[in-house]
Amino acid sequence: MTGADELIARAVEATGLDDLGPDGYREGLETYVAALAEEARLNDLGRVAVESAVVNALANRLRVVAHVRAHPDVAEQEIESPLVVIGMFRAGTTFLSNLLDQDPGNRALLRWEAGDSAPPPTPADHRAGPRVDAAHAEVEMLEALNPAVRAIHHEDADGPTECIAVMGQDFKSLSWEAIANVPTYGAWLREADARSAYEYHRLVLQVLQSGGVQGRWTLKSPHHCLALEALTAVHPSARLVLLHRDPVVLSASVCSLISTLSGTFTDADHQAYIAEHWTSMLEESISRIEAFRAAHPEHPVVDVHYADLVGDPVGTVGALSDAVGTPLSAAGEAAMAAYVAAHPQGAHGRHGYDLATYGLDEGQLRGRFSAYVERHGVAIEVPGRGS
Repeated sequence: MTGADELIARAVEATGLDDLGPDGYREGLETYVAALAEEARLNDLGRVAVESAVVNALANRLRVVAHVRAHPDVAEQEIESPLVVIGMFRAGTTFLSNLLDQDPGNRALLRWEAGDSAPPPTPADHRAGPRVDAAHAEVEMLEALNPAVRAIHHEDADGPTECIAVMGQDFKSLSWEAIANVPTYGAWLREADARSAYEYHRLVLQVLQSGGVQGRWTLKSPHHCLALEALTAVHPSARLVLLHRDPVVLSASVCSLISTLSGTFTDADHQAYIAEHWTSMLEESISRIEAFRAAHPEHPVVDVHYADLVGDPVGTVGALSDAVGTPLSAAGEAAMAAYVAAHPQGAHGRHGYDLATYGLDEGQLRGRFSAYVERHGVAIEVPGRGS
């Protein structure tokens, strides 16, 4: 694998820029690159693709920092009361994010702009144009390489994406673990101070909104479960939303997702690691959420159940909107209803998964997560049916 300095040099050459801003990104980058070389067992495609992803992340960071240096007033902008869906893993956060994006009063972080943030989009080119087209081509290429990705976790280039796409540019992000199995980086990430990633995240949002696209930010990523102290320190006005779903199903689903994504870039068998690591990550997420809620009653979390979301999408979003103090408009409600009608569940294919594939035992998992299920009244599902 190419070293961190050479990857930075490639990004500098590609952009003609050389200022990456505060060096909080550096330890994560070096830890990740070392773990790629020692643990990921990437195939030829993986080495090219993952190195390119690192270079692209660095290149966008260079462009963001240069834009703010040229327009220093951008860093003074307020990110007002963003609605942040903090998880759980695989509990319908993408569906909820897409629903929220239908409301004209909201402003999602779009996939294309998360990776091509400067100059910021304007109302005229927010959802169309050469940069959007280029991102569409990237999505199509990834799904052509591994068609299963489309059924498991499809994102349109001009649709909402996860905050980890931006946090990855500070190299404190689960996005890097999703495409390569890197235990050393994973262990480092759990203990790392995420503050710099959220400060960079805020800076990117400031850049993006400076182009004139209006609306309250609606953001999401299950990574937030692991770093709520840092998230709320940087975004103190954030309105937090947590989706609940049967953790046995979530365990199987996240293992399937990671196996599919990382399996594009390795021919090695990482199933045992994936099963252990990502079920542990789910358990850690629950633990950190509960600890945060106990310690910070000033930051209430709105609970939403997956069963309610899929059973009555518009009604559930309406209740959520009331709970965070921004009632759903008539236009937003109509747009959400139209979206639901046009996007039936499974439209990109069915995502099936089997606990046994990952050596997971349903009874053991049920015992492991029983306190969480009982505390929040989470509906039990039959694992293996897919979603």
